[in-house]
Amino acid sequence: MESGFGSDFGGSGGGKLDPGLIMEQRMTDKCFRKCIGKPGGSLDNSEQKCIAMCMDRYMDAWNTVSRAYNSRLQRERANM
Repeated sequence: MESGFGSDFGGSGGGKLDPGLIMEQRMTDKCFRKCIGKPGGSLDNSEQKCIAMCMDRYMDAWNTVSRAYNSRLQRERANM
């Protein structure tokens, strides 16, 4: 049984985290908990719509945060 950050956050054991994999895992977990009331063999129409909208909102938020972070890094580098 594995434990540690590598198994939880998409690391390959080399100490590097994969941001894309982290986003995917968190988005999947968040949207599943929000949209799926009773897990079953298939998703009904409202669950499919909820999952799609949740993923879109999550990706939009992730992109907004990423752009703000990159902008801040560039400003800090320029001030060095």
